[in-house]
Amino acid sequence: MALTALEKHERDAAAVLAADAHEFFASGSGDEQALAEAPAAWARYRLRPRVLRDVGTVDLGTTLLGAPVAHPVGVAPVGYLGLAHPDGELAVAAAARESGALYVASTRASTPLEDIAAEAGPWWFQVYVMRNRDLTARLVERAAAAGARALVLTGDTPYVGIKRRVGKQRIAIPDEAFLVNLARHLTGDPGEGRAGAEQDPTATLDAIGWLAGLSGLPVLVKGVLRGDDAVACLDAGAAGVVVSNHGGRQLDRAVPTALALAEVVRAVRERPGPRGTVLVDGGVRSGVDVLVALALGADAVLLGRPVVWGLATGGQAGVVESLTAVRDDLAHAMALAGAAGVGEIDGSLLAADA
Repeated sequence: MALTALEKHERDAAAVLAADAHEFFASGSGDEQALAEAPAAWARYRLRPRVLRDVGTVDLGTTLLGAPVAHPVGVAPVGYLGLAHPDGELAVAAAARESGALYVASTRASTPLEDIAAEAGPWWFQVYVMRNRDLTARLVERAAAAGARALVLTGDTPYVGIKRRVGKQRIAIPDEAFLVNLARHLTGDPGEGRAGAEQDPTATLDAIGWLAGLSGLPVLVKGVLRGDDAVACLDAGAAGVVVSNHGGRQLDRAVPTALALAEVVRAVRERPGPRGTVLVDGGVRSGVDVLVALALGADAVLLGRPVVWGLATGGQAGVVESLTAVRDDLAHAMALAGAAGVGEIDGSLLAADA
């Protein structure tokens, strides 16, 4: 069950957003089966709490890629947040910093990267390998210079999935928004720039090493739903993966992330060598969902739509409310499960038949 604050934000966002903007964020691909199944998949798991443990103080602190974070609830990359609120990415970055959350900024941001970085706490940069790879390279160089601590390569989007609800791939994005971070790197017609900025469907695992060498930053691959893909990404130089089906916006009927996570974690743990970092997104709507994800072996979770709805209804304060609601619910769930720290969460908390 979603938290009350998140339910209210989702309900109110439908009323305050322009219809096309709401459809842009809310819609999934195809028949929206993957979209609908995501929250329910987390609810399939059952917990086995420990009793008589000292949980007078619950510590949510953890590390991601060797760096400390206040808690394991971060913000997923979402494009064009200016459609949800005039403050867009600036409000979300500031809210993430205020609530102690990792922020993953989108390549399709509606705000210049440097301005986002000035507002953010710890942040990573989400990357598409674009048809014009020089555009990707310039953005990555700027993100690294602005203080991004990692790159998140989206791997599940060779083409943008068709959204039947809107009758196309996405709503029309004006040039000034689509090219806000790219215009300075274009020398010709903006139309040619738009074409070059689309995702390159020929990109392969080689892109991982290219991005790492270009930036000097660790690279995670987002969109992984299979154990063998996770291993292939790590073998190609990735520091980790994000288990994601793109919020149900790419291949419809793709397996829910809650059901794919265990296979990916198992493959990552069994692979020889350093253990890769595993994050997960998709349908997380409560601290109990986060607890399940951590028990399955995720290092952290990322929230997408709950952040958008909070932004739409309350700007920075609305995003803070969404993030702190999930964070505080996680602390409460951990206490009830007998886990005083993130390091005490493991698979033994899950029922065997979950």
